[in-house]
Amino acid sequence: MRSAVELTFVGHQSWHVRSGDTVVLVDPILTSTFGAGAVDFPIWPPRTVDHRAMPAPDAVVLTHEHLDHLHFASLALLDRSVPIHTGHTLPAAVVDALATLGFTVHRHDHTTPVAVGDLEVFLFPAGARTLFWESRVVQPVIRRAGCDRDVFIGVDADISDLYLEQIRLGGMPIPGLAVVSNNTQSVPYGALGADVNLLPGLDRPRSRTTGIQALHTLLIDYLEPLEGVADVALCGNGFTGPRSPHGPFLYADHRALAEYANALQHLFRVHGPRPGDQLVIPDQGPIVADTAAGWVTVDLAAERGGVGALDAFVAEPRPVEPAPVGPPVQPEDRPAAERLVLSELPRLARELIATRTGALAIGLHDYLNGPLDGRRLVLRLLDPPGRPDEVAMFAWDITGPTFVAVPTTSRDEAIATYPFGIEIYYQDLVALFAGRIQIWDIVGGSYQGWHVGERLDSPVYALFAVYGEHQRPDLAARCYAESLAHLDETPTPSVP
Repeated sequence: MRSAVELTFVGHQSWHVRSGDTVVLVDPILTSTFGAGAVDFPIWPPRTVDHRAMPAPDAVVLTHEHLDHLHFASLALLDRSVPIHTGHTLPAAVVDALATLGFTVHRHDHTTPVAVGDLEVFLFPAGARTLFWESRVVQPVIRRAGCDRDVFIGVDADISDLYLEQIRLGGMPIPGLAVVSNNTQSVPYGALGADVNLLPGLDRPRSRTTGIQALHTLLIDYLEPLEGVADVALCGNGFTGPRSPHGPFLYADHRALAEYANALQHLFRVHGPRPGDQLVIPDQGPIVADTAAGWVTVDLAAERGGVGALDAFVAEPRPVEPAPVGPPVQPEDRPAAERLVLSELPRLARELIATRTGALAIGLHDYLNGPLDGRRLVLRLLDPPGRPDEVAMFAWDITGPTFVAVPTTSRDEAIATYPFGIEIYYQDLVALFAGRIQIWDIVGGSYQGWHVGERLDSPVYALFAVYGEHQRPDLAARCYAESLAHLDETPTPSVP
C-alpha cells in the first residue's frame, strides 16, 4: 500500500482519487463534451480520456445534479456494479435515472465516512449561504484510511458550515489540500454571458469579472474560514459555451492563474493542474505535482486554436448575436407548442414572485418612463412558430400575478418601459418545457436580458430558481429520459 493519495485532474471539476489499489471518481466527465439534453458543452482544454486505460473506480461520488457534474454518457462507460455515493438532497429524478442506467445509489449524511477500500470519504452538505439552486451540493472530504491529511473538494457552494464546525471542535483537521472551483465563467466584452446586462451603459468591459477579482474571491474570501491550509488546487471554468466564437472563458488557464497567485500571496501554495496532471499527497511532507496520468491526453493543437480565438476576440471585440439552442418547432407541432407555452406562463408568473427579481420588482414604483403600473417584467419570445424574425411579448403583471400578451415593440422601447426583461427564443422555451434541454443550456447559449439592482437580482438567477432540477423534477426527468434514450447501445464494458 502506498502511503499517499494520488489526485488526478480529469478536466473541469472531475477528479480521479487513488490510494493503493482503491479508486474513487468524483463527478466523472470522461467524454469530450457534456450535457443532459440536446446541447453539448465541449470540455476545455480539449482532451481525451482513455477510460479503458484509466484505473477503474471502486466507487463514484456524485456531488449534485447539474449537467457539468452528472453525465450519463460518462457513467455509462463504467461497470454497473460500481456504487454511486451522494447526499440526502439529490433529487429523486436523478436517482431514478441512475437506477434506469443500472447503477445503485447510496445516500449518506456527513457524520460517518464512506469506506471505499483504502479511502474514506465524508460528504458534507453545502454551506447555509449557498445560493438556492446549488444548495443540494455535497462537498467531499477524502483521506487515506488511518491518516488525517484530508483533501477537501469545495464544489460549487459555500464551504459547509458543518465541516467548519467539525474543524473548530477538533473532529476534523484543516485539510492538507483544498480544491476550489473557479466558476467565474467570465466572457470577453461583446460575447454572450449570464451576467450581461443590456441596460444602457451597464454592458461594458469593466462589467466582466477580471482575473484579479476571481483570484481574490477564490483564494482570499472563499478560503478565509480554512485558515492554515497549506495547499490549494484550482479547477472549474473547464468548458466552452455553445456557439462561443471566442473559445474558452477568460481566466480558464489555471496553471497561469496559479503562477500569478503564488507570486502575489504568501498564505498557501496554489496548484493549477491541467487535465492529466496529478497531485500526490503523502501522509507527511510536501505535496508533489506530477503529469503521470497517461490515460488523459490534451489536444494541444485544438487548445492553441481556442486560445488564439480568445486573444483575437479580446483584441477586436464584436457583438455576438444569439442563436437558438433547442430544436425548431415543426409546422405540425405549432399548435401544441403554443398551448404548452401558454399553459406554463401562469406557473412562471406565480413562482417569479418568490425570487429576488420578484422581491425587487414589487418594491419598485418609478422607472425610466415615470411611475410604474403592475407590469414590471417583459418576456420577449423570439421567432414564434410560423413567424420568423418576429417577437411575441408577454408582460409580467405582479397584481395577478400573471403574464399578459402585449403589443410587440423594439427591444429599446421594452428596456425603457420595463425594469426587467427576458429575451429567449420561442423554440428554446418549448424545448425547456418539453424536457429536451435544461435552463443551463439556454442561459449558456441564447439568453439575453436586462435588470435593475444587483447581479443576483437578474432574471437569470430567477430562472435558475424556477426551472432548476430541484424545483421542476418533472422537466428534469424528461430530459434524463431523453439522454438515456440516446446513449450508445453497445454492451456495457466490464471491469476486470
